[in-house]
Amino acid sequence: MAFLEMASEEAAVTMINYYTPVTPHLRSQPVYIQYSNHRELKTDNLPNQARAQAALQAVSAVQSGNLSLPGAASNEGTLLPGQSPVLRIIIENLFYPVTLEVLHQIFSKFGTVLKIITFTKNNQFQALLQYADPVIAQYAKMALDGQNIYNACCTLRIDFSKLTSLNVKYNNDKSRDFTRLDLPTGDGQPSLEPPMAAAFGAPGIMSSPYAGAAGFAPAIAFPQGAGLSVPAVPGALGPLTLTSSAVSGRMAIPGASGIPGNSVLLVTNLNPDFITPHGLFILFGVYGDVHRVKIMFNKKENALVQMADASQAQLAMNHLSGQRLYGKVLRATLSKHQAVQLPREGQEDQGLTKDFSNSPLHRFKKPGSKNFQNIFPPSATLHLSNIPPSVTMDDLKNLFTEAGCSVKAFKFFQKDRKMALIQLGSVEEAIQALIELHNHDLGENHHLRVSFSKSTI
Repeated sequence: MAFLEMASEEAAVTMINYYTPVTPHLRSQPVYIQYSNHRELKTDNLPNQARAQAALQAVSAVQSGNLSLPGAASNEGTLLPGQSPVLRIIIENLFYPVTLEVLHQIFSKFGTVLKIITFTKNNQFQALLQYADPVIAQYAKMALDGQNIYNACCTLRIDFSKLTSLNVKYNNDKSRDFTRLDLPTGDGQPSLEPPMAAAFGAPGIMSSPYAGAAGFAPAIAFPQGAGLSVPAVPGALGPLTLTSSAVSGRMAIPGASGIPGNSVLLVTNLNPDFITPHGLFILFGVYGDVHRVKIMFNKKENALVQMADASQAQLAMNHLSGQRLYGKVLRATLSKHQAVQLPREGQEDQGLTKDFSNSPLHRFKKPGSKNFQNIFPPSATLHLSNIPPSVTMDDLKNLFTEAGCSVKAFKFFQKDRKMALIQLGSVEEAIQALIELHNHDLGENHHLRVSFSKSTI
């Protein structure tokens, strides 16, 4: 793996757009390219480079047979300071569930995985994974830390655990000891329902995008012949390779119509003087498709927001809770309600409950949509698109100024004048501007599209 810093953001966009439909090959090896989370490369970090070099030398030694092979008892001399055969894995931006089988499939490409334990802590899905050899753990950490399992979501954050061995009591969908197939499944931890198991745990899941509201192409791919040459693991899943249907995001897994769990959020500490169901629909719609919104009749600073599935609800909660909106700090938590009920006929509601399930403004209905690759936290810089040729920079600046924003900077994209970046005075201003101006009619049958940008001007 490698990082490549281009001269400009436009150049990076051009490169990704060029190579997404046609995979480049170097010396007959397919090369997969995606955006990095890093804004720039620093090449003066010598201690890190030295560590990386040492790890690469260790991997070369494994391949040449000078160190213990994966699956063999580890040599005591191979343990680097602070290094353990057990990795702690946190999955950020969990747009879709990641199962124990998916983790096993990814991490077993580097060596023998002995045990996995999955759990949720601090509202984050985490896992402990034990390799047969600490050198392989180091190599897997180097290769996978910061990578996305699926495009623009399910980001792996990996470090070494303080534990040197895992104690697994049960073999089920939460924990697994691959060296002991005789362990019981345990009480109180039922396996997934058959249709969900087929969707989430089936061999080859990484070769096809998820079903449900979206369809993400896998971002991690290991071509045949790449990486370590490791012995086969009993029960290991097939190689992770991208298929053309997976890249286009059109393949769906039968039997998975949605994601289990609660898709309703309780949103509190809203400003009742400004907030509307439509405003919450637009804001939460940045992170998933909003089906219904209900502002509480007797307590209008509280609302329920029903997303398309539980993973979208989690994503919206992670990004929006704690953000300032109309002068108040918004809080979002999972609701005890499983769905937002529409008012009965004749029941007084004052228009506080709205059904948006058939709205044309949903961003994520189309499988493989580029919107999946552009999900970012709220920021002061907004990405604008669908701008007609007749609309000038001053027109757009005035539009945002009239909405009460202070415009700090603006620029059209060099290669595509239908898109632009606008930097406002604060994140709060940008959130409010997105609510008020997304889908604004610019004339010529063009409606402005607004989303948060990861860039600054």
